[in-house]
Amino acid sequence: MTDSITISVDAMGGDNAPRAVIHGAHLALKERKNTRFIFHGIKSQIDPLLEEFPDLKPASEVRHCETVIAMDEKPSQALRKGKGVSSMWMAIQSVKDGEADVAISGGNTGALMAMATFCLRPMEGISRPGIAAIWPTLRSDIIVLDMGATIGADARQLVDYAILGSALARSLFDTDNPTVGLLNVGTEEVKGLESIKEAGKILSEASGAGFTYHGFVEGDDIGKGTVDVVVTEGFVGNIALKTAEGTARQVASYLRSALMANWVSRLGALLASSALNALRRKMDPRTVNGGVFMGLNGIVIKSHGGSDEIGYKSALGLAYEMARSRLMDKIGDTMQRFPIHKPAQEQPTQSEV
Repeated sequence: MTDSITISVDAMGGDNAPRAVIHGAHLALKERKNTRFIFHGIKSQIDPLLEEFPDLKPASEVRHCETVIAMDEKPSQALRKGKGVSSMWMAIQSVKDGEADVAISGGNTGALMAMATFCLRPMEGISRPGIAAIWPTLRSDIIVLDMGATIGADARQLVDYAILGSALARSLFDTDNPTVGLLNVGTEEVKGLESIKEAGKILSEASGAGFTYHGFVEGDDIGKGTVDVVVTEGFVGNIALKTAEGTARQVASYLRSALMANWVSRLGALLASSALNALRRKMDPRTVNGGVFMGLNGIVIKSHGGSDEIGYKSALGLAYEMARSRLMDKIGDTMQRFPIHKPAQEQPTQSEV
């Protein structure tokens, strides 16, 4: 890793691209001066935006791509249309070619996972890649995965996610021994699907191989921050994520209505403005934007497609930290420590959420 971090960016990915992407990069560069960007997309749209941010332009390279993947395209269609030519594919290709440390896109999630899997390929010994999210809790931030890369998971795949999630926690949280829990309908060993119970036995036997296995955790343990890493399959993980985001917006709406109900409430809101601002920042999903594609031979970050410049700044910051902390090395180290991990026998079949 060099002193600078190079981020390969799909500048056309997302509802507000490319303006929000370029503006977000400008904000990210202010916080991390040694960042370099390779923007892939329609040059005639990107260049005028770089002129608006003169400090970003010297740290940027623009690579023209006419083909842009739509947000509603199926992964198979996106692969046929964009393999080797789209802004999304070329952003990933720069990582494969060693030109960039990490790739990021706010585009179609299913297409991005399909392209990343075909371009970078799953790591040896990992049966299916997953998407990990950084989740704020009452204790501290934690890792939750899978957030929707694939639907359904057997015991082996859940164990893979535990390995990948613990490596990510070691990169982000400066801990050598993160705690791992399996999301289940109860904490008792007799509860849950057979795949979850089998994965629990495997992780219990391997506890200490780069992580400590806590056992089963329930839905409310996510918000409590009971463990550093919560492991689940993609269907449940995606619903949990969307439910949490919706609940945060609902609570914020209730709070605004209550504070504006009458003059007494408005006066109270004024007196408590600093505390309310801190709460708003804590509940703002833009500040934890970015899902990490785990289990591939390279780092890919998925930003929310509807993000504004603040959200993109957060996702780019996450991309920077993943590269700086040498995430790939930590995944390899965790896999080497794992005493019973066997190489995968087949490549995954991707499913879109």
